[in-house]
Amino acid sequence: QVQLVESGGGLVQAGGSLRLSCAASGSIFSTRSVAWYRQAPGKQREFVALISSGGTTGYADSVKGRFTISRDNARSTVYLQMNTLKPEDTAVYYCNVLPVNNDYWGQGTRVTVSS
Repeated sequence: QVQLVESGGGLVQAGGSLRLSCAASGSIFSTRSVAWYRQAPGKQREFVALISSGGTTGYADSVKGRFTISRDNARSTVYLQMNTLKPEDTAVYYCNVLPVNNDYWGQGTRVTVSS
């Protein structure tokens, strides 16, 4: 049974930074693309960033230039470095492989950005 565990969220002031981690049980990440998603209160879950197995990255326009996704296959972990945070980044952040497997959604990690 694959488990994805997100961590690293918290409360931060606007302009601050956080680094999120997504750890997987087993070595599932090594050959899969992985993406971060977020869900703000009252809104649908939305794509944030992805990284392919080869390290190619992609970002939502709303976070481009502020967020950086990276991966450490040896640790089966994908990271999301979030800089220059804005109140509109407030959400619960989730990770998943691509294509998305609905059985893999974890509890997420909450990010709150105060103005």
